[in-house]
Amino acid sequence: MTTTAAAPTTPSTRPDITSTNLAQQSWIMVKRNLIHTKRQPEMLSDVTVQPIMFVLLFAFVFGASITDTGGVSYREFLLPGIMGQTIVFSAFIVAAGITSDLDKGIIDRFRSLPIARSSVLIGRSIASLLHSSIGIAVMAVTGLLIGWRIRNGVLDAVLAFLLILLFGFAMIWFGILVGSLMRSVEAVNGVMFTALFPVTFLANTFVPTGPMPTWLRVIAEWNPISSLVQAMRELWGNGPAAAPGAQLPLHHPVLSTVIWAVALTVIIAPFALRAYNKRTAD
Repeated sequence: MTTTAAAPTTPSTRPDITSTNLAQQSWIMVKRNLIHTKRQPEMLSDVTVQPIMFVLLFAFVFGASITDTGGVSYREFLLPGIMGQTIVFSAFIVAAGITSDLDKGIIDRFRSLPIARSSVLIGRSIASLLHSSIGIAVMAVTGLLIGWRIRNGVLDAVLAFLLILLFGFAMIWFGILVGSLMRSVEAVNGVMFTALFPVTFLANTFVPTGPMPTWLRVIAEWNPISSLVQAMRELWGNGPAAAPGAQLPLHHPVLSTVIWAVALTVIIAPFALRAYNKRTAD
């Protein structure tokens, strides 16, 4: 009777774990979200197909009926407004993404990793801004093709785009808040659409506020979106300065936009972080 000697076992070697800082962890989360978008390219329809559709629809259908735009063509008047609406809707993206990750248990898996909890939110926020920036770029190219122009200097043009990103950062905190509170993506869509869609229209985004009833015009001109849109129009040379009777924010739109963005972030961020921490607590 012969015996077969057992093969010597080789001890398994554990791969080295390299420590990472918050910036590296956040960038990994950004890449994770971008890879997810790459594998599902239909997720880009809201920043590719929809911007083109909105610009063409408003420019050629509704624009034919709107003539009082302060001496500029409606197409130039329109582009800053529709870009402002697009960056506001960036809150949709981050809210739906966070709710989906929470619902599928992906956040729980991240918590088992040696990473900072905040890196998940930072990565999601940066990815959301990049996602919305694609829509802004698509709108800009579409606008150039139909007659929109930036008529002021390069510095003013860059400042306007930076204001869009700053305001988008504030809206992302609102998205984090809603995404942490809601239990399904369907609920997120319902709440965000109900909250944001009227706000983007009750402003100077698509029509001047002058012909509105006085009480409605005051509300529209104090709307933070109106300050953002007015700032872009003035910086890009796409519209006149605010009328003498306009509310204070429209007379100082750039400063007002910065103040609104900072104020919204300071007010909403603590509630958003508390809701997220409560949702992901043990």
